[in-house]
Amino acid sequence: MRYRVGGVLAAVLLGASSACGVLSGGGDTGKVCADTRQAFQQYVTRVRSVSAAEPGQWREATGQLAGRLDGLAGKTDDAALKKALKAEADRLRSAATALGTGDASQLNAAMTEAPAQIGKACD
Repeated sequence: MRYRVGGVLAAVLLGASSACGVLSGGGDTGKVCADTRQAFQQYVTRVRSVSAAEPGQWREATGQLAGRLDGLAGKTDDAALKKALKAEADRLRSAATALGTGDASQLNAAMTEAPAQIGKACD
């Protein structure tokens, strides 16, 4: 599982970093976008050390990322960013459930879409 997800994780990390890196400021949006980038970076760092044979650890890390994104959504007044973070958190929660059985397809889909969805809200 880690092999299939690894490339996607790298892509989401780069995408989230690029999207959040071009912010011009804008109140709490800039801070929330920077914190979102950090959350994804920490997630990637954590799951890189997890074996594909440990779906429970993948599920736990993914569920924690979903919770963190929900928390960040509550910290912004930007409606588009709030919506994007909540939608990503929902996708990650669904993916976390599937990861418990070793199915990484939902995680791959969620992570592939994350940079565009969150990046669009952070622009």
